[in-house]
Amino acid sequence: MERGTPSELLLPDGRDLAWSEWGPQDGRPVLFCPGAGMSGVLGFGTDVLSERGLRLLALDRPGLGRSSADPGKTYGSWAADVGHLVDALGLRRVLGVGFSQGAPFAVALAGAGLLDAVALVAGQDDLRAQRHLLVPDVAGMLDAADADPAGFEREIARVAGADWLWQVILTTAAPVDRVRYESTDLGPAVRAALDDGFRQGAAGYARDLVTALGPWPVRPEDLTVPVHLWYGAQDTSTVHSPDLGRTLADRIPGARHTVLDDEGGALLWTRARDVLDALAA
Repeated sequence: MERGTPSELLLPDGRDLAWSEWGPQDGRPVLFCPGAGMSGVLGFGTDVLSERGLRLLALDRPGLGRSSADPGKTYGSWAADVGHLVDALGLRRVLGVGFSQGAPFAVALAGAGLLDAVALVAGQDDLRAQRHLLVPDVAGMLDAADADPAGFEREIARVAGADWLWQVILTTAAPVDRVRYESTDLGPAVRAALDDGFRQGAAGYARDLVTALGPWPVRPEDLTVPVHLWYGAQDTSTVHSPDLGRTLADRIPGARHTVLDDEGGALLWTRARDVLDALAA
């Protein structure tokens, strides 16, 4: 898959915020929050951006890829970082996409008033509101993060890595997704995004995980921008929405909710045109 153009912004505190981008410079900006442990080197829908007048900026969250580490990273600090980017580049009419664990980070941008609309694709749900539906392993992570957040974060940083997370993805993937990962160029591209995401070690991912297991940055009921939830009916991931976004869609005012019968968790790449067309509309 085509690599984007790498760019960096020096933030006021001396850290770098990095991203990769595709599409025309004068296109309508789409800020992409990638999945767990992934840097922004893997975009989506890059073959249709020019004809749709869209500019995709895939962001490296702090500590992932080329973005400087921020040990105290929160949803608020993340939104502030991206706010500096929006101001520095003069972005207007900004759209957002959050994939998997990137979903609550995209919600943080929407809650901070940085986005005009957002698509959450195979997005991690507000897990605390879905606790009764979680598998024991995921519920156990919530308990561990609550009991000793710092200790949980240290342990994740100790054991996690690109190989480890890739095996988690393969093990929990729906059969339709596993075939794509193992027999198309999507698998190597996801793996490359993980390798790049962990280039600084696992601390950035560990901080993301602790953050994403906590309360959402904005209550779904308080979101004021258009939100479109996308899920594949065959998605078997234990850390995406346990009810494929049904309850979440009910909580978000005016949310659109699309469940595609023949898709799994990789629908961001197989249905990129649909996601982008609906978002831009």
